[in-house]
Amino acid sequence: MNSVAVIGAGTMGNGIAHVFAQKGYNVSLIDVSQPALDKALATIAKNLDRQVIKGLMDEAAKESALQNITTFTEMSEGVKGAEIVIEAATENVDLKMKIFKSLDEVTGDDVILATNTSSISITQIAAQTSKPGNVIGMHFMNPVPVMKLVEVIRGYATSDEVTAKVMDMSKNLGKVPTEVNDYPGFVANRILMPMINEAIITLHEGVAGVAEIDTVMKLGMAHPMGPLQLADFIGLDVCLSIMNVLHDGFGNGKYAPCPLLVNMVMAGKLGRKSGEGFYSWSHGTKELIVADNFR
Repeated sequence: MNSVAVIGAGTMGNGIAHVFAQKGYNVSLIDVSQPALDKALATIAKNLDRQVIKGLMDEAAKESALQNITTFTEMSEGVKGAEIVIEAATENVDLKMKIFKSLDEVTGDDVILATNTSSISITQIAAQTSKPGNVIGMHFMNPVPVMKLVEVIRGYATSDEVTAKVMDMSKNLGKVPTEVNDYPGFVANRILMPMINEAIITLHEGVAGVAEIDTVMKLGMAHPMGPLQLADFIGLDVCLSIMNVLHDGFGNGKYAPCPLLVNMVMAGKLGRKSGEGFYSWSHGTKELIVADNFR
């Protein structure tokens, strides 16, 4: 396989396009917004420049990678000739269902349909298509060009052949694919998100402050960043969405999202992307500054 279509030009989509293009694949990057596509190409170019500066690639390789990417605003056009389509749209169930219904109409029977969902059921997504055996999860980690893991999730009907192809493709990208089964949150977020939620509960109950909680986890557990800082990087809206998937999927109160998380999302305090979450991100430095509400 050497042709891939990526749906969604946001953080994950442009990262996925980056790694495929860098490895020589022909990439169609698809988004309904032309400005989003333009921004994605600028981001990819900037990240490739960093790799050149670090000596990880030369200028010719960078230019070759950029030339491997073509942008489209029409999905039916963008997926033509693709052997695998990877959906990397917003983590919204209704949106993903709509995309996969449309993909089923415009792709052939041999095309692999993958989703980068971080928690939504692969089986549920596959049920929107006439070829559920071709549907699989490819959960890349953020930032995609740096992180090695790809969580490969088999839906109820995903075929052995499709799974093997996706595992091999992930290895060709220089990633480490790990095969898991289709249950709420899969492995990564079934373990990570309750930890983040518990850190927010610990803050909510006044056990300790933002900096103190993150310091304990960084220095005591050797985590590269604390759970509250990580939540800000992921996006508090995404954290809430995943907790709701876990809560709804298991029907267990231990997965109920903390009321503080719910309130912050409703108030538009989404973390780094909104400029404020548990930390302030609008001061233009790398210094970690706790948000005013938590000082």
